[in-house]
Amino acid sequence: MMDAKFRMLQVVAISTLGLGALLMLPDPSIAAEASGKTASEPAAATVTFARDVAPILQARCQECHHVGSMAPMSLVSYEETRPWAKSIRQRVILRQMPPWHIDPSVGVQKFKNDMSLTAEQISTIVRWVDSGAPLGDPKDMPAPKQWPAPNEWKAAKELGQPDLVIKADPYTMAAHHQDVWWRPVSSIPITEPRWVRAVEMRPATAAGRRITHHAVAYLVQDDNPDSLAPTASSDVGGRGMLMEWAIGKGYDLYRPDTGKLLLPGAQISWDVHIHAVGEEIRDDVELGIWLYPKGQEPKYRTYLTGFQAIRGFESSTGSQTRVGRNVDIPPNSIIASDNYTVLKHAAILENFQPHMHLRGKAMEVEAILPDGTVQVVSYVGSFNFNWMVNYIYADDVAPAFPKGTTIHVTAWYDNTHANPNNPDPDQWVGFGDRTVDEMGHAWMNVTYISDEDYNAWAAKHRPKLEADASSRP
Repeated sequence: MMDAKFRMLQVVAISTLGLGALLMLPDPSIAAEASGKTASEPAAATVTFARDVAPILQARCQECHHVGSMAPMSLVSYEETRPWAKSIRQRVILRQMPPWHIDPSVGVQKFKNDMSLTAEQISTIVRWVDSGAPLGDPKDMPAPKQWPAPNEWKAAKELGQPDLVIKADPYTMAAHHQDVWWRPVSSIPITEPRWVRAVEMRPATAAGRRITHHAVAYLVQDDNPDSLAPTASSDVGGRGMLMEWAIGKGYDLYRPDTGKLLLPGAQISWDVHIHAVGEEIRDDVELGIWLYPKGQEPKYRTYLTGFQAIRGFESSTGSQTRVGRNVDIPPNSIIASDNYTVLKHAAILENFQPHMHLRGKAMEVEAILPDGTVQVVSYVGSFNFNWMVNYIYADDVAPAFPKGTTIHVTAWYDNTHANPNNPDPDQWVGFGDRTVDEMGHAWMNVTYISDEDYNAWAAKHRPKLEADASSRP
């Protein structure tokens, strides 16, 4: 906890000093680290765009930065990239781009969807810019990548087209209007129980992505109440969630032999947060569902769970009891909020997606095991509201915990002038759905397993866990 708090304050300090202070540090060793060589090393061969930089951009940046995609500029050709060279240098040094904000020094460190740059790749880009951003030999350029159409499903490349596409009723957002929470209901056209192996949600058009802040697809069906969410409490809530979408979110592919169950008569209850952007836009949100073959039943059932960092409350007036959540962020302050949820069954955590709003700065998930051992699962120290990144753990490192483990989530909020996303640091901020309010929870797909399966997992992974623990200071 103290280490995470120190890391978060370091991020705030850098924000306060500003980018210029960071890039003008006088220590030669620091400057050498950014350029990829020590002061005593000879100059390396000239880095060129065609041979060295274009392959990096193609592998890590162009999925968003190509014509017709969400990014404001294309980084495919030299002519498109060269005007942005200095900005690219700054963004990669600060690890603001690509948007991958998880701390690589703690917790899970291997991901299925890792889009981050290595230290060597950052060094290559910095040296290219510092040497004048030369093109090099055009013959060294990699063959251009072929990108799917804007209306193509991201998961289609791996899984083919979805078996079901569920659409919400469309909504027309005025050019200037207060935020709207659109909550239609859609039926799922199945006549027998079916198991889901992957889901993907998105606004239907590029214009819709501009007005959709986030969207949640709740699964409403006649299910056993005890099976809706084995972690259910007054803070987590028992409604079944199928998927959540926000800017930067991809698709959820469940690990082999796990899935989510759909029953006949099931419905999607949508909760879509829409905001005005200066022009009238009409759009809908749609959900792609990939099913297991008929008759194939996975061994484990997975649940999307929002582990809360914000404490709950109950208040009564007469015969009515109101349940809600509290966060108290005074003007010009940095505060932390944390909460605890006990796992009622042994479980595997499949991913981590922190969710906060404009004052959100950092979030940490810890597991407190029944024997008192504390394990950091994941920590994001430079949360960016514009990128709700979903960090999907690789199957061989996804952590499992025994029944009775407490999941401890801490969120930090920066309501000061140092936060560049802060609309007004002189305002008090409380809990709420609006962008200017705050939330704080960790979206995690949780797969519940038997005690026997957990013991087998622990026996396989215990040597590595003990080695990692002994190596910590």
